[in-house]
Amino acid sequence: MQIREINEIYHHQEELSHLFQEVVASGASMNYFHPMHHETAMRYWAGVLSDHHRLFVAILDGKIAGTVQLHLSDKENGQHRAEVAKLMTHPDFQRKGVGKALLQHAEKMATEENRWLLMLDTEKGSAANALYLSEGYQLIGEVPAYSQDPFGKYKDGNVYYKLLK
Repeated sequence: MQIREINEIYHHQEELSHLFQEVVASGASMNYFHPMHHETAMRYWAGVLSDHHRLFVAILDGKIAGTVQLHLSDKENGQHRAEVAKLMTHPDFQRKGVGKALLQHAEKMATEENRWLLMLDTEKGSAANALYLSEGYQLIGEVPAYSQDPFGKYKDGNVYYKLLK
């Protein structure tokens, strides 16, 4: 598995859009409803990159198997923190260590940016919770009806943090 940073979205937008659509169709709570239209996915990826948002992909068998974003706080008093966002693995590549590798890479990049407090949220009860706990993230708490899943059902959310130093 190779992990790369994407600095130019155009050449990867189509494959990333397909990945996003598949992840949403599989039931992952990613802020979008099923069916996720191709145009919606393309528009999402077109707006991802910025000075404070970094995008990493895992390449497995020559395909983008997953992604993770690192959102660096742009607040004057928050230069020590970042948010881990949109950690997703294509359903064909789940249970192969993709999510763990991406999460660990995001942590490494956060450290290189001198960001030592990471935050994230996820759907309560999702498989992602086990990953975050196994990687040392601390559960802050639960938020009732935090979001809707891709099929419109309200789901509680879990909020986590991790200190990297």
